[in-house]
Amino acid sequence: KVTVFTGVSGSGKSSLVFDTIAAEAQRQLNETFTAFVQGFLPHYGQPDVDGIEHLNAPIIIDQKRVGGGSRSTMGTYTDITASLRLLFSRVGQPSAGPAYAFSFNTPQGMCPECEGFGKTVQLDLDKFLDRDKSLNGGAILHPEFKVGKWMWKMYPLSGLFDNDKPIKDYSDEELHALLYGADVKVSWGEFGSKYEGLVERFTRMYIKKDAAAMSERNRAIFESFTTSRTCPVCHGARLNQAALDCRIRGRNIAELSDLEATELIEFLGDFTEPVAAKLAAALTERLQHLVDIGLGYLSLSRETATLSGGESQRVKMIRHLGNSLTEMLYILDEPSVGLHARDVARLTSLLKKLRDKGNTVLVVEHDPDVMAIADWIVDIGPKAGTHGGEVVFAGGFEALKGADTLTGQFLQQHLPIKRRVRQPTGGLPIENATLHNLKGVAVSIPTGVLTVVTGVAGSGKSTLINDVFLAQHPDAIVIDQSRVTANSRSAPATYTGIMDDIRQSFAKANGVSASLFS
Repeated sequence: KVTVFTGVSGSGKSSLVFDTIAAEAQRQLNETFTAFVQGFLPHYGQPDVDGIEHLNAPIIIDQKRVGGGSRSTMGTYTDITASLRLLFSRVGQPSAGPAYAFSFNTPQGMCPECEGFGKTVQLDLDKFLDRDKSLNGGAILHPEFKVGKWMWKMYPLSGLFDNDKPIKDYSDEELHALLYGADVKVSWGEFGSKYEGLVERFTRMYIKKDAAAMSERNRAIFESFTTSRTCPVCHGARLNQAALDCRIRGRNIAELSDLEATELIEFLGDFTEPVAAKLAAALTERLQHLVDIGLGYLSLSRETATLSGGESQRVKMIRHLGNSLTEMLYILDEPSVGLHARDVARLTSLLKKLRDKGNTVLVVEHDPDVMAIADWIVDIGPKAGTHGGEVVFAGGFEALKGADTLTGQFLQQHLPIKRRVRQPTGGLPIENATLHNLKGVAVSIPTGVLTVVTGVAGSGKSTLINDVFLAQHPDAIVIDQSRVTANSRSAPATYTGIMDDIRQSFAKANGVSASLFS
């Protein structure tokens, strides 16, 4: 069955579904493994519940972004690219070898220049060094190479330089040694190490790592000292020349990976050779799942780190459509968030497919269109916080519309369209927006009013505002749905600054320092 849990925000839906049902299902599943294996699995504490019976093995599909770094793409994450690589290994001419020879994540397939990233990154020495300063004066501007830090000590201890001499006065030999190294050992007292130049060391420690896998802070620092450009050898295709020379109907695997899923399906449509036809049919079936769920605009080469939360959740669903598992417990967190009305219908069709395969589907949801296809609805309320946490309704959708709950009342209401609108005070122009699927868009965002940017999923809304608009108007304040990045000491009162006023009040009343109340 499909069961929808609904209710006002903060009523306890997620606590019931994710922190109780899902956590207990996952805990019981983990307990079937040996103690040794459990040590490598996520730990789920026993939820505060008397008992839950008849649980199935859970598959939790949340809205956390897929991530995965620069090497993770739509095709690699969904395993669709594996089928495309197999097609090229069997049908492509001239042959480049087995399937892994078409992977930019293997030494046999990746471009030797960029190592499969599609772009090369170089240290920008003008940003990295202040040539008017000496080593002791802070010539190295990277925060990890500040005067006195461990990374900095190698250079004054090397004995190669006058540590009080400005970099601009270095001889060619001294500058080369500073940047690219010299054949000397550096003594640290109790031990020694090989000397590394700044460029060598920075490349080893930062450039050779995937920037997308770094923390936001480290990535921001990394990007401020580097410049990147499309790989001059593979021109962004990520693969070596042998893989790129192999073609099917005049196109190589990189060109096909750049096509939208709908376009790739058309390309694969009329193979007649038996082996090619069979592989193309299997590939088309998986690509059709993308189209069915409203992601037909995505290409296999799209990096997963660029997907929105809603897109990430639907991509995760794709991974489960092709399997034959039954009697599983699928748990989804507001899958309709960010979806156009057209795409909600596709989503509900997918939920019914999962159910009809013999699975149980639990959905935390507010959208009436999703509630309408549910076999059972549980309304949590009556209100939020301490005034919620109770089951105020359980039954079908039609019964809910007549129920005396907040959800039932609002399902009967129809909000009027606003007739009178404010006049804008000016405009914020967007010029020549061409990123991703935007085609030279030029538009002015009015100021002094509330503006809504809408359109079907994948039409370019997020690209236009989050990428292009912010790049052209960097002073804009962004309030998005990403999690607050803080530590375990952070609470709503500290994050919003309310706690500062509370501490000051207590400090004033007691005649002590406000820090005593932190």
